[in-house]
Amino acid sequence: MKFEIAILGTGNVAWHLSSALENAGHVITEIYGRDLGKAEKIAARLYGTEARDHLDFTESPANLYILAVSDQAIAGLAESIILPEESILVHTSGNVSLDILSYSSADYTGILYPLQSFTRGREIGFEEVPFLLETVEPQTMKILQSICRSMSSPFYAVPSNERKAIHVAAVFAANFTNHLIGLSEQIIHQHGLDFDMLKPLIVEQINKTLQMGATRAQTGPAIREDYETLEDHHDFLQYNVQLAEIYRLISQNIIDSNQS
Repeated sequence: MKFEIAILGTGNVAWHLSSALENAGHVITEIYGRDLGKAEKIAARLYGTEARDHLDFTESPANLYILAVSDQAIAGLAESIILPEESILVHTSGNVSLDILSYSSADYTGILYPLQSFTRGREIGFEEVPFLLETVEPQTMKILQSICRSMSSPFYAVPSNERKAIHVAAVFAANFTNHLIGLSEQIIHQHGLDFDMLKPLIVEQINKTLQMGATRAQTGPAIREDYETLEDHHDFLQYNVQLAEIYRLISQNIIDSNQS
């Protein structure tokens, strides 16, 4: 089943999702953005899509409206958007509950949360992007599932409280991991060394963790409770007290986890 879809938002999720939906055969009728120029840039990548900066959609042909905006913007847009009858309004947040859409003019509401990190300019295959779905209406759930199938994306029905747990876990797994790699890059560059030397180690660690599980794949001085090396590293990092404290806290957490 093919749908006519309007997307509200001009960030990374809107950028990627609009193309994926169009490639799956759906029609992207409108792209909304407070900054019309940003909306026009996304619309220009699509076929026959209108860019707009106002929220009156009463004459829109779309039957599905996707809020692909920041968590803080969802409530305001949901309350302000003017929708035609029988419309479905969904948001794409992993952290915001379904209830936030209850004051909208939509007849049906839901959540279509892509569990992935998106960066503009970096292509990603949506067949590898799981979607977490939520709605109280069986027919809306069927429609959201149909949209996921059209993109060959895996999907799961997940209520808001469980989705929050997954979102928090995702921050640890992706955002924090990326930040820690960035800190390691800082340490390397601080001492005039080449970060490329660490790349094979990073790739092997991630692959090993995914294959074996994090507990079995954990190595290093903390898991060995090598306090002499831990202290030596902590002293070495005193040129950056905050970095030294991050090292201490994570090392202690690894030790505690291993002893529990």
